[in-house]
Amino acid sequence: MSVVKSPLSDADLKTVGEALQGALVDLVDLGLVAKQVHWNVMGPRFRSVHLQLDEVVDTARLHSDTVAERCSAIGVTPDGRAATVAAQSAIGTTPDGWIKDVDAVRILVDGLGAVIARMRERIAATADPDPVSQDILIGLTADLEKHAWMFQAESV
Repeated sequence: MSVVKSPLSDADLKTVGEALQGALVDLVDLGLVAKQVHWNVMGPRFRSVHLQLDEVVDTARLHSDTVAERCSAIGVTPDGRAATVAAQSAIGTTPDGWIKDVDAVRILVDGLGAVIARMRERIAATADPDPVSQDILIGLTADLEKHAWMFQAESV
């Protein structure tokens, strides 16, 4: 039962709710992965990669809150619990221990690529049922693609 009356039809709410929930999961995990790598990165490019990782964390946290609030606004309860994120994230497992700077860059390139691919699917899925949610997904995907570009430039 929802205490918030959705402006969307039941079918549209299902589509948009799934897109937003998936985006939330991926953003929460991206923030966690970037912070884990941030704490453990080592190597000659430590400082630049370390600082770049915090930028990804900030972006993921900012957008995860926006996505979660959009869920609530349309009557969908957002779920960012650890078990949900672990079960549904697009990002692979992050290694434990120290991480070489080149490996840190690769982890972020791969993680961002996986998240961006799913975000683009969500953008397409929300085009007709809810352009407002689609706009949120477009904006956050643009930010993620900028981070992906910068990490890819690091890997050359």
